[in-house]
Amino acid sequence: MKKIFLFTLLLFSINVFAQLQSPEAFLGYKIGSRYTAHHKIVSYFQHVAQNAGISVKLEKYGETNEHRPLYLAFISSQENISKLEQIRLNNLKLASVNTDKSLAVAENAPAVVWLSYNVHGNETSSSEAAMLTLFALADPSNTLAQTWLKNTVVILDPCLNPDGRERYVNWFTSIAGSNYNPEITSREHNEPWPGGRTNHYNFDLNRDWCWQRQIESQQRMKVYNSWLPQIHVDFHEQGINNPYYFAPAAQPYHEVITKWQCSFQYVIGKNHARYFDKNNWLYFTKEIFDLLYPSYGDTYPLYNGAIGMTYEQAGGPDGGIMVNTSEGDTLTLQDRVLHHYTTGISTIEVASLNATNLLKEFQQYFNVSSLPAADKYNSYIIKNIPADRERIKELASFLDKNNISYGTGKGTGKGYNYFNKKEEAFTIENNDLVISSSQPKSALVKVLFEPQTKLVDSATYDITAWAIPYVFGVNCYASYQSIPINATKIFSDTIENNVTDAYGYLIRWQGVSSVKAIAQLMSKNIRLRFSETAFEIGGQTFNRGTVIILKKGNERLGNMLWQIVKDVCNKSDIAMFPVQGGMVDKGYDFGSSYVHLLKAPRVAMLTGDGVNSNAAGEVWHFFDKEINYKISLINAADAAYIPWNSIDVLILPDGRYKFLNDKEDAAAFKQWIQRGGKVIAMERAVAQLSKQEWSAIHSKNTSDSNEAKDPYQLLQRFDLRERESISNFTPGSIYKVDVDNTHPLMFGYPNFYYSLKMDNAVYEFIKEGGWNTGVIKKENQVAGYVGYKLNPKLKDGLLFGVQELGNGSITYLTDNVLFRDFWENGKLMFCNAVFFVGQ
Repeated sequence: MKKIFLFTLLLFSINVFAQLQSPEAFLGYKIGSRYTAHHKIVSYFQHVAQNAGISVKLEKYGETNEHRPLYLAFISSQENISKLEQIRLNNLKLASVNTDKSLAVAENAPAVVWLSYNVHGNETSSSEAAMLTLFALADPSNTLAQTWLKNTVVILDPCLNPDGRERYVNWFTSIAGSNYNPEITSREHNEPWPGGRTNHYNFDLNRDWCWQRQIESQQRMKVYNSWLPQIHVDFHEQGINNPYYFAPAAQPYHEVITKWQCSFQYVIGKNHARYFDKNNWLYFTKEIFDLLYPSYGDTYPLYNGAIGMTYEQAGGPDGGIMVNTSEGDTLTLQDRVLHHYTTGISTIEVASLNATNLLKEFQQYFNVSSLPAADKYNSYIIKNIPADRERIKELASFLDKNNISYGTGKGTGKGYNYFNKKEEAFTIENNDLVISSSQPKSALVKVLFEPQTKLVDSATYDITAWAIPYVFGVNCYASYQSIPINATKIFSDTIENNVTDAYGYLIRWQGVSSVKAIAQLMSKNIRLRFSETAFEIGGQTFNRGTVIILKKGNERLGNMLWQIVKDVCNKSDIAMFPVQGGMVDKGYDFGSSYVHLLKAPRVAMLTGDGVNSNAAGEVWHFFDKEINYKISLINAADAAYIPWNSIDVLILPDGRYKFLNDKEDAAAFKQWIQRGGKVIAMERAVAQLSKQEWSAIHSKNTSDSNEAKDPYQLLQRFDLRERESISNFTPGSIYKVDVDNTHPLMFGYPNFYYSLKMDNAVYEFIKEGGWNTGVIKKENQVAGYVGYKLNPKLKDGLLFGVQELGNGSITYLTDNVLFRDFWENGKLMFCNAVFFVGQ
């Protein structure tokens, strides 16, 4: 077989045809000699689509937060492109998603290969490689490629993260000279905060495939799920001293991944190895990059029937245009591009040579996975508890985004209760949500809902627990029974409030939708109150945190008050309840000292150097996109100049804060708290605050006393060093937290909360001057991997607490309650910290 398309010709040729130009001819420079701006990449794709006849179709599928376009290029034979929609529908028919009985399945249809480039913006070589790949496929004189395209449709997404890429490329271009410096100490190899890896809101889009919290993911996944390709490749970069990585992947593999999916990774890997061997390039397989966490660009496609793979080239932000490696070689951007180009073309080649088997196994995957099985849960029942309406609504939206079908059902049975961790009898009542495993998305359903992820290897790349009932905080049963469901989806109806003149209206505090409504009412300067105790009125019970809107204090709005409140509540899809007086049937009246004004806080967050950019992005995105409430972002380096009088709430996301080590700055910070300031400290910020002399919390002593008693404890085998290193580690496990839901931090929760634990941080109980609002006790782990040395230490300690300091407060959130914006159950706690604590 020929070497891959005569690389030299492809990389350096100027013109092949009068109209269709190579990337070099179009751009005016050799690919790899400098970085290509995103708009020029788009222009080149448009050029090829306009000049390659009808063998290339370009489709805009969305745009980013910074309004850069997102494109897909479809490349195949002219015959295939002319019937592209028919091929797409047939692909969905193979996957049992298209139920149109009038459409017969064409088993000899083209295989679909989807190649995704540059999801991490500062891993730049792949977008450059995308242009070379497009040209190689669109070139009519490339007879080998044209042969492959007869039975293959290739979908290219040249840049999944344009905003991050442009942040990196613009920075690099602005600081690099005409002579690039390969020394790693040069500034061109050290990008500034927050770096170009993430999108506009500092989110890692490669962790967002399943959760779809970001606009880029939401738009892309609509198209992806409308195609469901047989092969998907996600192109990445890693450290500059690493050889190239390609499939097969490392363990652990999730158990739903089939033997065919595993074996075909070897087929593809061997073809890559053949080309790399011919060019004397180094590579590795079966290490580091596992197939477990469901929201990656390799695992999500795997759980949707594809051969999903990650390809990793050395480079990243340290790479620049050229960089010296630890072995004394110089790694260039041109090298990086060529390697990615090679694996991309090799993937297409293998797909074409195995197209018939790919389609056959793809169809078989969905036929088998949709069948009930005695050894797996076949149904999941979400109890439709009224207090959980907002959570269940978010869950239903999540299922819709992933094309997971659900509905209502009837009957009784026995199933695993997630909250009680045991088998119990259940009764399905009206509007309980039922998700069946007998559907095309069966594998994804199992992965997302299984109570405990099975691990064949504990050395995994990401978190090991994400069971949906814990993520959303909803009561769920997993049953071996196959429960028939109605096809009609529920929770599609919205609340429409009709208002009349009343003494006041009540809004239950039950989720993010409630918060969003309250935030909008605050922005309209409507005076609000809340009750710190439960009460009964008009035959209904209202729990702690219920928001009370009265005519008193809002007289300036006159007759417009209730119309404004109604419009806001209808838009947020929450109910408002009229009351005709201020006396309650049980509890404290609306004029009681237990009913407080709910003031609109002026919120700020420290960001910049020293701050975890992902953590800051989670908070920023939550305020900006979810509750639409103003937040001021202040550089942590400017802490000495903070106008404390203009801030009510200061958020310290995960990070290390230099100002806390400065005596004068720390003193000013403390004085602001004592005068009434409220602090929300998260993750490592908690650890740093705990070392202040005025802090009420202290880290538990996690040293293992048994180690001191065993003189041979330090004698470890060298080949077991990786296993031993994770014995004191948890990559992400779920713990049940006992909470004090009488405290404002836990309004809206039952007496427990499920927390995603990413570290060994546990603190001693607050002895005085504060409240232990969330604690873990013995045997409170419910899911995920925890090292055998760490597990016995994670007990009898504080995870969430509030310290009172003078007139102010510090809320300690040791675990990330906003993790990647998908940990829905933690969002209300965060809002409580912002709006209720200290009021």
